[in-house]
Amino acid sequence: MGLVDDYAKHRILAVQDFTLLSTRTLQSLFRSPRYITDIIQQMDFIGFGSLPIVVLTGFFTGAVLALQMAKTLATFGETSLTGQLVMLSLVRELGPVLTSLMVAGRNSSGMASELGSMVVSEQIEAMRALGTDPVKKLVAPRLIATVIMLPMLTVISDFIGLFGGFATSFFVIRLNPNQYWYSAYQALEYEDIFQGLLKPFVFAFIVALVGCYYGLRTTGGTQGVGKSTTQAVVAASVLILICDFFITKLLLWMLG
Repeated sequence: MGLVDDYAKHRILAVQDFTLLSTRTLQSLFRSPRYITDIIQQMDFIGFGSLPIVVLTGFFTGAVLALQMAKTLATFGETSLTGQLVMLSLVRELGPVLTSLMVAGRNSSGMASELGSMVVSEQIEAMRALGTDPVKKLVAPRLIATVIMLPMLTVISDFIGLFGGFATSFFVIRLNPNQYWYSAYQALEYEDIFQGLLKPFVFAFIVALVGCYYGLRTTGGTQGVGKSTTQAVVAASVLILICDFFITKLLLWMLG
């Protein structure tokens, strides 16, 4: 019973610490200094650094979708609707989720390892001694950069995925290009675009704050840095999938 109580207390304390860090970070966004240089550096690292893996993921996701959808639609003689299903699947769901998971795998781990190394080498304590707020200096720029770049990466992933679906439709399924693009264009509505851009905006908070949280609470030297990195990736990925369900449910109810 004591072990259960300790585990519950530990989890409640973790939620409390994460909420406190999130609140302090959001409050710091409205205070000076701004650390514009740090924000631009993080945008370069998060945005351009993640571009190759996002492009590859988007292209082959669209290609696989086209293969699967065309096979199913061929049963009903409606392969011309392949573009429509690829577009809706990417924009509504797979584009935001897969892009966020890829960015979480690359950047949540990077943030956790970087900040964790600074914690174990006592650089964070040195910053506090010099009067610099670590949350304002380290966490806020990463959050701002992620919120800006993740929706952009999602849009790129959606477009590349659509071209991946087209490549499969044209070279493998032998579908008329006009049928594919017309079907995709006709399927897209403003509600789909809104849903597809809202999700990565929310997921960006998860990617940045979870990575920074686990980095700042690192203990145990270099072994602790590796543990924090693993925990950050797992926690961010699980939270993205959980939040995706509730966001989708909420949007379907609102737009219903």
